[in-house]
Amino acid sequence: MKDFAVVGSGVGGSSIAALLSAKGFDVVLFEKEPYLGGCSSSFSHRGHTYNTGATTLAGYEDGFIVKEVFDAIGFTPDVVLTDPSIVVIQKSKITPRYKEFERFFEHLNKNFPHAKNRAFWELVYNINREFYKLNGHYYANANLFKKIKSLISFVPLLVKFQSYLRVDAHSFIEEFFGGLDKEYWDFLESQIRIVAQAPTKEINFFTAAISLAYTFNENHYVKGGFSSLFDAMTKDVQEIQTKSEILNIVGYKEYFELHTKDKSFTAKKVILNATVYESGKLFSDSKIKNYYKKYEKLDNHQSSFMLYMSIKSDKAFHHHYQIIEDEIFPHAISKAIFVSFSDVNDEQIAPKGYYSITASIHTDSRFWEDARSYKAQKKELEDILYKTILKRVKIEACEVVECFSASSKTFKHYINRSQLGGNAITMKNFLPFLPGNDTSVKDLYNVGDTVYAAQGWSGVMMGVKNLQRLLDV
Repeated sequence: MKDFAVVGSGVGGSSIAALLSAKGFDVVLFEKEPYLGGCSSSFSHRGHTYNTGATTLAGYEDGFIVKEVFDAIGFTPDVVLTDPSIVVIQKSKITPRYKEFERFFEHLNKNFPHAKNRAFWELVYNINREFYKLNGHYYANANLFKKIKSLISFVPLLVKFQSYLRVDAHSFIEEFFGGLDKEYWDFLESQIRIVAQAPTKEINFFTAAISLAYTFNENHYVKGGFSSLFDAMTKDVQEIQTKSEILNIVGYKEYFELHTKDKSFTAKKVILNATVYESGKLFSDSKIKNYYKKYEKLDNHQSSFMLYMSIKSDKAFHHHYQIIEDEIFPHAISKAIFVSFSDVNDEQIAPKGYYSITASIHTDSRFWEDARSYKAQKKELEDILYKTILKRVKIEACEVVECFSASSKTFKHYINRSQLGGNAITMKNFLPFLPGNDTSVKDLYNVGDTVYAAQGWSGVMMGVKNLQRLLDV
């Protein structure tokens, strides 16, 4: 019998499996696909390699949560510092998001001049810096007593940032500037949504500030694609079961029994790296099903439409671009495309002279449910994104050697989830209403981007660290 069974090998699942293994526990990690990482993995297609979804590693620097967890595992990723973290293209306006404040601000103020720019961006910068100095807060959700006790740990954070936690980001920004033109609003909205996964009217200004400031922290490019990172991180996990989808979990008094199509496994504790609003389907026990059912309302159906390309070019490209257009793209919910290029020297992911490109845009999974219109709308959005990227990043059509796309329906087939981007922290979904890493069911836990603390590498790793504390290991 295993000490822990971890179901799902995304950022949260792989990290907690590796961390528990490093602590000496006997762990089995399950993954439906042949490769680890879920929507943060990489894959091969017709001889080319692509990152599936996530393309940046944020939070890997001294004093930040990702490095703290990696250090505890004893893992050093093979990465390249990327600066600027992204280059924002808005027609003729190009704004590199440099880590160094003044270098970034020079470009920002030239493209979007405003008398209050410096005061605003210094506020954003300082909120980010002060937030990462705070520690000691944790979140428990197993019962009311544990929840209240854990919420007390947030008092220093609440006191320090209370004026930014109580107001929605859109209202705060509008009042701060006294009005902004459409292009500047589009810039801010698109930058915030990369991290927060929600529009400014739905989140508080504190969340927006942390989102706007993530490029002031170190961001890294992962050599060889993200699957290489997950393989290296989990190399000491005692047992990894790929091509093994868990179909049913039965809880007994002292252990759980996990069933695949043709095998059964037992473990003292189970950690689910799955969306919290879909986890109930793994159980027949009504108590467990009802626990997860109350979180079904959190499914915002937000997802990603992906465009993958390989190009042969001798041009130099940055690692990441954000292209912002005037109007929302058809079959999408955003005006912005996030475009990532492989490193020019990374011959593990693309041969010399070639680039692997992963591009994404926010969409709604419900847009892709009509089988009659699916192929036509998929082709329409693929063509529009293709032409937009070539035009804005200056790629010639003759340089493209491969191009294909993936919708939320594609992700549902391969990684068993159509909602992507996690469970956004909004004004309505904030402490103490967040689903936790612990549950009301003894020895059943959750980790990932739909439970505490948030999405993205830093958010999920806060959840991993939080879960470690709750497990007391």
